[in-house]
Amino acid sequence: MEIGNKGIKNRLKSIAAIIKHGMFWQGVRNNFARIGIDVMPYHWSKTTMQSIEEPTHTATDLDLKLSVFGVSEINFIKSAIIGIEDKDLLGYLNAGETCIGLKHDENIVAFLFIRRQSFTFRNRYFNLRENDSYLHSMYVFEKYRGKNIASFLRYQSFKLLEKEHITNFYSISEYFNKSAIKYQRKSNSQPIKLYLSVILFKQKTVNLTLKNF
Repeated sequence: MEIGNKGIKNRLKSIAAIIKHGMFWQGVRNNFARIGIDVMPYHWSKTTMQSIEEPTHTATDLDLKLSVFGVSEINFIKSAIIGIEDKDLLGYLNAGETCIGLKHDENIVAFLFIRRQSFTFRNRYFNLRENDSYLHSMYVFEKYRGKNIASFLRYQSFKLLEKEHITNFYSISEYFNKSAIKYQRKSNSQPIKLYLSVILFKQKTVNLTLKNF
């Protein structure tokens, strides 16, 4: 009975944390997706070189090094992060995407992927031109969170791409993921479209445009 009470308390704490961080509807969406009803509203957003500012990060005691990650780093990431199994990180590399990240000494601090080619997301086609890029799968390891490192890495990716004459940076953010939306606003990323994607039992997909900004 004691074990059961402990489990209930942990579950209640988890629910409280979800509500506190504005993730209640995200949790509802995830639960419906598990039974085959995958409803996902999301923003297609854009940042330009003219709209960005260099962020400050509070990790002043860290000597962070920007690196291009390869297979060895990706294999470590997949083994170290719980719940990342659905992301084909090696597949991204094999498709020609670039993974950049930050290291502190030899420890991986954060990473993200950069795509330059047009792509399909949930059966919707997104066309990328020569000066466009798509940034996705940003992740900061828990030990280094709360230091504005995500914004710092994103800015470094902008500067890296600018050298290749890439001036438009696109991203996708789930509408119910309030942390992701807050991060997009913080980085001066402006929504262009609000889309709705519905996938029923992994067989039928419906795509709608809910709003043009």
